[in-house]
Amino acid sequence: MDIGQRVEEIRTGFERSFWVANISELFERLSYYAAFASLARYLHEALDFPTQRAADLAGLFGGLVWFLAIFGGAIADRLGFRRALSLAYLILAGSYFLLGSIGAPWLAPVRNAVPLVAVVTFVLILPALGVAMVKPSVVGTTARASNENVRSIGYSIYYTLVNIGGALGPFVASWVHQNLSVENVFRVAALSVFLMFFLVLALFREPRKLGDAATPHLGETLRNFGQVCTNPKFMVFLLIFSGYWIVYWQEFITLPIYVHDYVDPKADTERMLTTGPLVVIAFTMAFSVLTQKMAAFRAVLLGTLVSMVAFVPLALRAHVYVVYVTLVIVAVGELIQQPRYYDYISRLAPPGQQGTYMGFAFLPLGIGSFLAGRIGGALLHRFGEVQHQPQLFLWALTAIGLATTFLLWVYDRVVKPSEA
Repeated sequence: MDIGQRVEEIRTGFERSFWVANISELFERLSYYAAFASLARYLHEALDFPTQRAADLAGLFGGLVWFLAIFGGAIADRLGFRRALSLAYLILAGSYFLLGSIGAPWLAPVRNAVPLVAVVTFVLILPALGVAMVKPSVVGTTARASNENVRSIGYSIYYTLVNIGGALGPFVASWVHQNLSVENVFRVAALSVFLMFFLVLALFREPRKLGDAATPHLGETLRNFGQVCTNPKFMVFLLIFSGYWIVYWQEFITLPIYVHDYVDPKADTERMLTTGPLVVIAFTMAFSVLTQKMAAFRAVLLGTLVSMVAFVPLALRAHVYVVYVTLVIVAVGELIQQPRYYDYISRLAPPGQQGTYMGFAFLPLGIGSFLAGRIGGALLHRFGEVQHQPQLFLWALTAIGLATTFLLWVYDRVVKPSEA
């Protein structure tokens, strides 16, 4: 097949709904990572939460997204993708606006009547409800609105746009924080997804259903959840691998506070967080080629080890440039292990149940985020604010990461040996 014919297949192989859904996903990711990049410092500095509480709440924000996404697919299928997307973007717009307005005068009666931590917790739950419906709707649209011969390209476009949104989000947060105020980061995030609400209503048409695609009921999803939980080998792996995300999510939850308080108070912590997504965008193909012949588990183990030692340089030298080195190392580890992680998950699943098990591959991200906020906040408070030795915080994270790597190695050797 010549290049011209392939280009023509790509040009005609996607319905309009594919492009609408994926462009809207770019802006959803932009909004999410803009909010996440600023959230910990916003809670700590603008709303005066102590370090531990600010980190705990930031972890809640990240963790709920991945837990609710398990059920979001069933809800999106019942509502239809058009209604699910439009409802999700409306929820996201309202919740991000509320998040940026918590300290506003017009919410003073609520703050006076309800403890601030309760208000913030409630508002932080709302975005997860929206994101949980966006992801399955966009992935489902990518499958349904793509011709068979270009569907794999469609998923590549989806992942590329997700990473572009992940890179743009912290950059937008940086500009808004520096030129306006941190509260306006969340209002800009709200505007971004509010525009996507109108885009979906105006241009999105429900894609055709695939002939073999059965619509799952929420009860079926709950049964699948129970089925996964009763497989002890699989659950042990998910729990161990959560350690990777406990360390990984620190770059969004505690690292901005650490850099501001102990490295350089003038550092642009939001812009720093564009580093990882940019590295992923630039080197995904290269690392795919380099690791394609590596056994799935070995890639997972190597990538975990690389990411888990990323905080060592910063522990040895507290400088802004070293923060960037740390973020690059974390991203390199992610590039090595993340694609092969899903391959390994498929090997852990019993025959005929790969689909069900792949749906729960995101659980460690949620578990890790919940624990990352609680553990990271407690460690940063103890070593930074109490003992005044903040570098010990980074060594503690490294210890958690190395313990995770060791437990993964033991798991593969003792509990579930991988195939050569």
